[in-house]
Amino acid sequence: MSEVGQVGQRWTAPMHARSPQEPHRAATPLELFFDLVFVVAIAQAAAGLHHSVAEAHTGHALISYLMVFFGIWWAWMNFTWFASAYDCDDVIYRLLTFVQITGALVFAAGVTAMFDDSDINIASLGGYVIMRMAMVTQWLRASAADPDRRVTTRRMAAGITLCQLAWIGLYFSPQGLRIPGFALCAACELAVPVWAERASPTTWHPHHIVERYGLLTIIVLGESVLAATLAVQAALASGERFLALLPVVIGGLVIVYALWWLYFYRPVHDLLESHQLRKAIVWGYGHFVVFASAGGVGAGLGVAVGQVTHSAHIRAA
Repeated sequence: MSEVGQVGQRWTAPMHARSPQEPHRAATPLELFFDLVFVVAIAQAAAGLHHSVAEAHTGHALISYLMVFFGIWWAWMNFTWFASAYDCDDVIYRLLTFVQITGALVFAAGVTAMFDDSDINIASLGGYVIMRMAMVTQWLRASAADPDRRVTTRRMAAGITLCQLAWIGLYFSPQGLRIPGFALCAACELAVPVWAERASPTTWHPHHIVERYGLLTIIVLGESVLAATLAVQAALASGERFLALLPVVIGGLVIVYALWWLYFYRPVHDLLESHQLRKAIVWGYGHFVVFASAGGVGAGLGVAVGQVTHSAHIRAA
């Protein structure tokens, strides 16, 4: 039995840094559960994008979608890299992960309101802060058990805490400052890991990280296929002929298959083997575009179906 399995029934275990050369490191059932729950929030974001674009509010839709998706992606990414370096699988670790999952569900409840007014609401803010403060607790646990990286872990805890205070302050700021303030707070969030990791890099596992990103890519693409399928089903139920929808169906499948093929065209774990901070940051942060694009495919296909059924209020190109 693995070390993680042995400590899994303990209430608490030292959160020592795990080896980046650990053999057979794979995603855990808890991580997979974490991903599936986060896709609920992604599905809400994609649905909001679909309906807003269908109502010809494209600019508004894109701003709202990027704001919502940043919150989802950033919380997921921070948990993923932390877990790769410090997952001890004790009871406290699991409970804190459940707190983050709960925060994601609260965040998802506020997604629709964010699309209605392109603004932060109490559900989205509260859900995000819940996710992030649970992460602060995890970093403080790592700080106590990993003296070699105590500066790094404490920087992460302090940086995340300060960012949450900034988000709360933004919620009470004047309406005109919300979007530029969001950009500033997001930039601060992105800067925290860069600043912290410069002290002493954490011991994340390259193969594990690549697998985790690949799994979420597959799940998000699957959510897009589901969203498009539901749109086609609704169109058929309204009396639309399948032949009229066939070009959208074929084109959608080609897009999804092509995205999968391009993403998994070649293994990329060798890119991260050196543990160079710059490469890890560029690769990890660059996935915001990958995940957001994959999540938006279903919304785009839904709008395309709406064009065929004349339920989307946008002009054809």
